[in-house]
Amino acid sequence: MHRPVVAARFRACIALLLGLGAVSIASGAAHRSLLGREAPPLVAPTTRGATIDLSALRGHVVVLNLWASWCPPCRDELPMLANFQAAHRGDGLVLIALSADRHRDREDARRAIAGLDLTGAFMDGASANGYANPEVLPITYVIGPDGIVQAELLPGRGVLTESVLTAAVAPLLRPTTAAP
Repeated sequence: MHRPVVAARFRACIALLLGLGAVSIASGAAHRSLLGREAPPLVAPTTRGATIDLSALRGHVVVLNLWASWCPPCRDELPMLANFQAAHRGDGLVLIALSADRHRDREDARRAIAGLDLTGAFMDGASANGYANPEVLPITYVIGPDGIVQAELLPGRGVLTESVLTAAVAPLLRPTTAAP
């Protein structure tokens, strides 16, 4: 195993032991906020062999979750995120689980989201990735239909819950109309 990977995993374990609820994968740098800015480009391979292009999703509310298979808090969020997407897909919601796993760990990432109704994608191998090298995981961005980042749900503020996600996403959704 390469030293940077060992160091990152060591920091992840320390963060968990300290109860921070976040996994640091870089040191010494502050989070670069995207709030209120146009969402950076993302063109990435999916777990199913296709390609996802964030710019093609304009008009939808996009929840972009950055995670890794070796990050326990990240894996803990995935079922809730899948259920949230299932509940709001008809309202214009698209959820992307963007894995920070390295190429050699892709199978671990695929296994982590197997059976979940999520669009999984990989940072590694992306032809455009404005989200590369996050300082902590998990991070969830809520991107409005206009392509502007409307919310950053960062670790350290507690576990991402459905109610926190709903508060960030609900005002942006177009509600489905019930048949009369």
